Amino acid sequence: MELYDAMSTLRAVRRLRTDPIPDDVMDRVLQAACWAPTGGNQQPWRVVVATSPNVKQGLAELYQPEWATYSAGFRKRMDGMEPDERDRFEKIIRAGDHLADNLADAPAILVFCANPKRMAITDAKLDRISMVGGGSVYPAVQNLMLACVQEGLGCTLTTLHCFREAEVKELLDVPDSWATVALVPIGYPVGRGHGPITRQPPNEMAYQDRFGDPWNA
Repeated sequence: MELYDAMSTLRAVRRLRTDPIPDDVMDRVLQAACWAPTGGNQQPWRVVVATSPNVKQGLAELYQPEWATYSAGFRKRMDGMEPDERDRFEKIIRAGDHLADNLADAPAILVFCANPKRMAITDAKLDRISMVGGGSVYPAVQNLMLACVQEGLGCTLTTLHCFREAEVKELLDVPDSWATVALVPIGYPVGRGHGPITRQPPNEMAYQDRFGDPWNA
């Protein structure tokens, strides 16, 4: 698959089959994550690949109530939407419900962790929420998800588990000095899986020379 094809079809796939993922396929998607750039080439992340039924069930039990809270709030925000937009988001919510109800059955649940002490967090002392540290972790997550497209695996990125981070870390034996940053269930998709995505184009997202000045490509 061409890289641009993979990028333009990487959508959230929340309906996954229970078929196991062959070891060689898992090795390739994990290798893709390891190729990602990190600040100072420190690779300050690790990933726990949860395949044990007990561990996956534990993650699902922590995730489900957080999804229920999130989806209830999102449904309230949908009340004022136009019918077409509401229908589109209703499909997303239903897919999210399916994932929450069946998370334990995903062949693998990947939990990415990061060690802040090994990150180049150049914005740590600015008067705002620090964001730069994530740049040493999320490229690895993106690489892995693009590799999933190449391998025919469905995947989606969620961070709702962070509301229960202490319990997630205890379940996975994550050391105190490490944080959890992403939960990515992967597996072969039910139905089509990845496909065309809808995103804002460059003329909406990019500026030229100054913030707010239209991009004139």
